[in-house]
Amino acid sequence: MSRLAIDLGTNNIRIYKSGKGVVIDEPSVVAMDAVSSKIVAVGNDAKNMLGRTPESITAAHPLQNGVIASFKITDSMLKYYFAKVLGRFRLLRPEVMVAVPAGVTSTEKKALIDACQSAGAKDTYVIKSPIAAALGADVSISSPNGNLIIDIGGGTSEIAVIALGDVVASTSVRVGGNKMDQSIANHLRKQFSIMVGEQTAENIKIQIGAAIAIKNQKQMEVSGSNTVTGLPESIILKTEDVVSAIQPELNDIVMAVKSVLQKTPPELASDVMDKGIIMTGGGSKLRVIDRMMTKITGVPCQVVEEPEYCTVRGVGNALENLSEFKKSTLWSK
Repeated sequence: MSRLAIDLGTNNIRIYKSGKGVVIDEPSVVAMDAVSSKIVAVGNDAKNMLGRTPESITAAHPLQNGVIASFKITDSMLKYYFAKVLGRFRLLRPEVMVAVPAGVTSTEKKALIDACQSAGAKDTYVIKSPIAAALGADVSISSPNGNLIIDIGGGTSEIAVIALGDVVASTSVRVGGNKMDQSIANHLRKQFSIMVGEQTAENIKIQIGAAIAIKNQKQMEVSGSNTVTGLPESIILKTEDVVSAIQPELNDIVMAVKSVLQKTPPELASDVMDKGIIMTGGGSKLRVIDRMMTKITGVPCQVVEEPEYCTVRGVGNALENLSEFKKSTLWSK
């Protein structure tokens, strides 16, 4: 029987197939015909349509802030990827495990399970995202020692202290890479009277963004529409502009980290101080974000290698060793 581990993120869907590793890593974007609701494109092809579609086509993320915003579109997207990974004609339905935010509601969790079942899963398991991220970062979660994980995704940032195989203290804030992109776009509009789309804003963050000021500033030419004249215009943007734009989002994440540390039992807090903070998720690739976190919290902090793949690899690890992770998972037929 096939087994699939899924990191169904706001921005990206990543699927791990048992015995094969990560087989899908594409944007969780779906383009649909506005009249017939027929799928026009999924993944990379659909993302390229964002901000460029005529009225007859709509391109959107079916997940917002880490949870399902449109069940129908999520179901269609999962069916598309299941067929891509397993083939359209298969005798056996796969076992599926999917990561969910630690603070997800029972309704949101049920919607995710129902979407997987509707897409063709035989059995669906869910695992808390911070536990999956820790597993993907090779953290020994079963030990009594505490580990603090900061997982910054597209729609949410999750902070959790993990010990003895489960979450001891956690919080989830609906702040991530997308909110940073929106703030960059808003900053450009207010400070430079330039309007840009979400893909341009994301590219700015990746190319020249940083969490705090850096010595060797980067710069890039940014093109958009002048809000006054409506005509195309280009400006030169520097790292310091991005740092200024995204400070509110970074402050929200820092406050969430502090709140979890305050809720952490003293013995586990001591472990965290000794072992440091582990950062995962695509948002952790922002330049010097670990340095910023260390400076503010006073706790050593490091970003793991390939942080964007930690969660999906961790879900795959849990699925391969399901009997050991029953305490961390829920199951639905």
